[in-house]
Amino acid sequence: MPRIFHFVCLTAFHTVSHFCKETAMKKTVSRRLTQLTFAALAALTGTAQAHQIWIEQPAGQNAVIRFGEFGENLREASPGLLDKFGAPTGTLSSAQGEKTAPATKTANGFALPFKAGAGEALVAEDAHYPLFTLKRDGQEITNWYRPAARLATDFSKQKPQLTLDLVPAGKPGEFQLFFQGKPLPKAKVSFVTQSGWSKEAHTDAQGLVTFDMPWKGVYVAEVIHTDKTPGERTGAKGAERYEGVRYVTTTTVMQANGIEPLPAGPAATPNK
Repeated sequence: MPRIFHFVCLTAFHTVSHFCKETAMKKTVSRRLTQLTFAALAALTGTAQAHQIWIEQPAGQNAVIRFGEFGENLREASPGLLDKFGAPTGTLSSAQGEKTAPATKTANGFALPFKAGAGEALVAEDAHYPLFTLKRDGQEITNWYRPAARLATDFSKQKPQLTLDLVPAGKPGEFQLFFQGKPLPKAKVSFVTQSGWSKEAHTDAQGLVTFDMPWKGVYVAEVIHTDKTPGERTGAKGAERYEGVRYVTTTTVMQANGIEPLPAGPAATPNK
């Protein structure tokens, strides 16, 4: 199934400084190369495994889990790839504790029954996404795609809740990456805006990574980690064996100050 690629028109960059123009152009080229890598993966494992989920929270509304590519303005729909999900859930963390609830599928996402207020956070995941099989050296290998997401209303320090979790670390633009509750060093983290402008950096020995946030608006950070440890999970028809797990986790944050954001491009066509 072919990937749908969307790139922001570089001429829109005249609204910012020459430095930002060059930076955005370089990051867009880097993003294109990354997308080509994902396209090759998609040819083997299906478009879905090259995607991410992220949490959106429109002003005054409850949160929604989206599936697709935030920086490409691609939101998968139903009927379509959105129907591959099992039973995504969301958890709201506040001063009163944690509240977990199932998400409800809509035409272009999964609606959650709550929203994060100031100082609160949301996490979401689908722990029952169907296993996928690919061929390697003539043998069939079954893997598990584990999409997850976090939304933070500020950069106050947060504790990890997801198996692979990228949490705010206490300073604007600073995150800490955890895997199975422990800091994960030397992991690549991507940071993207709605326009497709993106940056990449690697976590340090403590799992910390920091990004500049020049534009106002929403940013989505993404990290991918593959665990090649074989295992077994309980499926609808009993035990399901897998050779490894591909974790894809995002964290959505907001920047209230900065340069006026570049607009998102036209909405990309969902895959069938």
